[in-house]
Amino acid sequence: NGVMSGLMQMLLLKVSAHITEQLGMAPGGEFREAFKEASKVPFCKFHLGDRPIPVTFKRAIAALSFWQKVKLAWGLCFLSDPISKDDVEKCKQKDLLEQMMAEMIGEFPDLHRTIVSERDVYLTYMLKQAAKQIELPRASEAEPRQYIPSVVVGVVGMGHVPGIEKNWKSDLNIQEIMSVPPPSASSKIFRFVIKATVFGLVGYGCYRVAQRTVRFLLSTPAAQSYLQKLTEVRPL
Repeated sequence: NGVMSGLMQMLLLKVSAHITEQLGMAPGGEFREAFKEASKVPFCKFHLGDRPIPVTFKRAIAALSFWQKVKLAWGLCFLSDPISKDDVEKCKQKDLLEQMMAEMIGEFPDLHRTIVSERDVYLTYMLKQAAKQIELPRASEAEPRQYIPSVVVGVVGMGHVPGIEKNWKSDLNIQEIMSVPPPSASSKIFRFVIKATVFGLVGYGCYRVAQRTVRFLLSTPAAQSYLQKLTEVRPL
């Protein structure tokens, strides 16, 4: 998915591992339970209604400035705050949740827009598509169309509920939020520097290993004996 997206996914996996270690359970359990319950309902269709992760990552990275990327990466790298089950329960309180979202908007407004607000629109659009009325089969073309309401259960993060309620009656278009902007000049330079650094370190490591290997081979008795014989051979 690209260098920056790959690095961001690695950092988020680190955060997920930290949460799992602290709580003894992996994030996203509500979605796994929703899938299990849906499989028990006859004729129930299960839809993955969130925007694809690569699109979200690339749009989020493109929206951040260089220093914002550094600040975000630094915060994720050194995340070590303890998390308890009581803390998780507190996050379910609407007032505290709104306060946390407001802090995120103040610190990373563009990140909030791409990760939260745009996904609010996408989730609302997918829910509305799933909630369309179902047309009953007709015996003939002359028979009037009849519809029955759909029964839909949407499982979303609590932070997305206000945005879904806000966008529900709007005429939504998701084409714009599905496009991935081209990388900026700073992103290209940063990506080149990272690649050059990685290849340089790998090349230097190979050189050091080869150097030590040659020295070790030359220090063996068999190699010393062979070299001694070569020095004793005189040209005719």
